[in-house]
Amino acid sequence: MSSHTVEPSLPPAGEGPEGPLSGRELDRTHRPPGPRFPRRLAELVDTHALTLLRATVGLVFVGFGVLKLFPSASPAEQLAVDAATKMTLGLVPETVLLLSLAALETAIGIGLIAGRRLLRPALVAFFLHMGGVFSTLFLLPDAMWQPHSPAPTMEGQYVVKNVVLVAVCLVVAAHEWSHGDGRRSRRSDGWG
Repeated sequence: MSSHTVEPSLPPAGEGPEGPLSGRELDRTHRPPGPRFPRRLAELVDTHALTLLRATVGLVFVGFGVLKLFPSASPAEQLAVDAATKMTLGLVPETVLLLSLAALETAIGIGLIAGRRLLRPALVAFFLHMGGVFSTLFLLPDAMWQPHSPAPTMEGQYVVKNVVLVAVCLVVAAHEWSHGDGRRSRRSDGWG
C-alpha cells in the first residue's frame, strides 16, 4: 500500500483562496511594515483635507474677528483701523470700522467652518477682505516697510503672512468651484 500525501497548493500571485484579490486586499498585503497609527492618521487627514483646511482658516478668522470686539485686544487693531480709514477717506468713524471688520472676519470664519451654502459667500468675502488687507502694503508704506530697505516691518510681516491663508483658500475655492455642483447633487451636506 502506498501512501499519498497531498501538498497544499498556493493560489497564484494576486489571488486568494476565494479567487482574485480586490485592490484593497492586495494593497494591504503589500504595505510596508511599520506603525499603524501614523498611516491611519495620514489616511484620515487625506480623506478630510479640504474640511480641515477651511475649518482651520475659519477658526483663525473667528478668533481674530472676535478679538477686534474687545478694545486693544487685537495686535492688528490700529493697523486695520488706519488702513480702513484711508480706504474710506476718513468718512467712517474708527469705532464703526473696527466693529465692521470684527463682524466681517467673524462671518467669514463661520462661513468657512460651516461650509455648505455659506462656503461660497464666505470665500468671496475672504478674497475681497484679503484685497483690503494687502492694500495696506501700499496705503501705509511707512508702517509696512523698513526705511531704506525692501524688508517688511513687524506689521508688514503680519500682513505678508496672509499669503498662506490665501493659498489655503485658493485650494478650497478651486475644489468648491470645480467640483461643488456635482458633489452637492450627490451629497446634500456640503462636506467633503
